[in-house]
Amino acid sequence: MADAALGTRPDTMPAKKAARFPRTARLLRHADFERVYKQGRRHFSASMTVFYWPRPKADAKTQTGVPAPQGIRVGFTVGRVLGGAVQRNRIRRRLRETVRMSRPVGGVAADVVINPKKSSLTADFADVLSEVRRAFAVIEQKLSGKVAPAAELKSARPEAEN
Repeated sequence: MADAALGTRPDTMPAKKAARFPRTARLLRHADFERVYKQGRRHFSASMTVFYWPRPKADAKTQTGVPAPQGIRVGFTVGRVLGGAVQRNRIRRRLRETVRMSRPVGGVAADVVINPKKSSLTADFADVLSEVRRAFAVIEQKLSGKVAPAAELKSARPEAEN
């Protein structure tokens, strides 16, 4: 009780590793979002739609002269149709955490926009995490041109029904 009053952590709590989602790994400009929506491809899942677009090699430096980030940059669009501000912020926080936990470090250079559905608010966090991981695996597989292992393809894409 005294620890809580002083604002200190008790020694029994394990130290939490800081998960990073740096500014260089995020989509921030409206033009970037528009480019992904207009020129990119889509991946659909139960609780979100993921738009992605490969960054060209010419985009090696940003306007400020700083080298462009390698790997995937991620942005989120959570519209008003998904609920009030509290619900939209909760969806955004959950998505941000799933991206922190599953974002590939290297790999293809691509811009990704995650557009959640209403069901992502009530979906189990583990399900949302697996959908984001599956989406990143599909994006890397499609943009790198490699053939993914059969297990990943099967979980990432439902079989065609005849």
